[in-house]
Amino acid sequence: MSIERVLGDADKGLPADAAGATIAEFLARDPRLSELWTPLLVLDQGALADNIAFLAGWVAARGLELMPHGKTTMAPALWRRQLDAGATGITVATPSQLRVAVEAGIPAVMLANQLAQAETIRWAAEAAAAGTRIWSWVDDPAAIDIVDRALGGDPARPLEVLVDLGRPGGRTGVRSVGGAVALAERIAASPAVRLAGVAGYEGAVAHGRGPEGLAAARAFVDEILAAHDAFRPLYDDGDVLVTAGGSAYPDVVGAAFAGAAAGGDSARFVLRSGAYVVHDHGYYRKNSPFEGAGLLPAARGLARVVSRPEPGLALIDAGKRDFPYDEGLPIPLYALAADGERMPLPGAELTKLNDQHGFLRVAPDSALALGDLVVFGLSHPCTMFDKWRLVPVVASLDDGLFDPSAVVVDLIETRF
Repeated sequence: MSIERVLGDADKGLPADAAGATIAEFLARDPRLSELWTPLLVLDQGALADNIAFLAGWVAARGLELMPHGKTTMAPALWRRQLDAGATGITVATPSQLRVAVEAGIPAVMLANQLAQAETIRWAAEAAAAGTRIWSWVDDPAAIDIVDRALGGDPARPLEVLVDLGRPGGRTGVRSVGGAVALAERIAASPAVRLAGVAGYEGAVAHGRGPEGLAAARAFVDEILAAHDAFRPLYDDGDVLVTAGGSAYPDVVGAAFAGAAAGGDSARFVLRSGAYVVHDHGYYRKNSPFEGAGLLPAARGLARVVSRPEPGLALIDAGKRDFPYDEGLPIPLYALAADGERMPLPGAELTKLNDQHGFLRVAPDSALALGDLVVFGLSHPCTMFDKWRLVPVVASLDDGLFDPSAVVVDLIETRF
């Protein structure tokens, strides 16, 4: 993000008098969070830093690498903080996201997807030739044919690819270790691509933190390691990546990978957890092994009561275009009255979101009034940031909750 970026009326949540100022000029005013317009997504600087440092240290202590999934935030400023803390690259999901990372100067980028369009293949090859280290995934021999045709069959620099291992009924990926070996043989025979390792996403085949979910995740990681072992005669002398590890099972993946590394395997074992950077109050609070043991929710949603049409119901000015809702609706934490008094909301529940309204059910005798501010915990970071061009940051938490009088110390720009 350039601090010289000029703010405009499309930067929702900022006050009207911010338009025309640069980000640097706006921040120099020491704006208060209470001056910004609702609805808002707000980040906490201290929790962000702690989360980034925690996972960086956890991964390093096990001799592993971290290439966090940048699609979670699509915020190059946060990516750089992750790299500064020790991440060895950033992972993305689409060619457009790859372009954002390359243009942001990220030196190493993993595309956790298959390139299947000649134009994006040629662009990726040019970006790699210009100095960005790029890996992509592949699960189909037809993809190698497409690369061969796009690059002329014998390029000066082959694309580096990882075989994507999956499961029947899952998402992408070759459906068996045997199929993965056959694909690796096809890759090794093509001058247009280089076999650079094996990848998978255990979150697509395992669900929940119960015994069955943990066992399924471990069994899948064992298959990734088995494929890697079977690929050994096909590898060249370059480095090899073995990668898995989203935000629900990093402990399972980390234990298996650390065991392989301790056994003398020279591969680069890479986790890709991305949601950890902000954690959450919903999905990952329930499913992360690090909840309460290293990670804190670093984001809140702020919304204002705009209607009290009947007892027990308040309408807020935030909806699906503002807050995530695919892995659970926002969770009301507390409210602030016009005089700044903090108001508990016992039993309150957000039951529905329209495009721009939220339906907040409260006790029939609740004192919640028109104009009061409601602070929400949010669920699922991966659909939290895409609704915002700029996200304000405050310095620290106040007893685990945001203080709306806090000074805005940064604006994080997203690039969706």
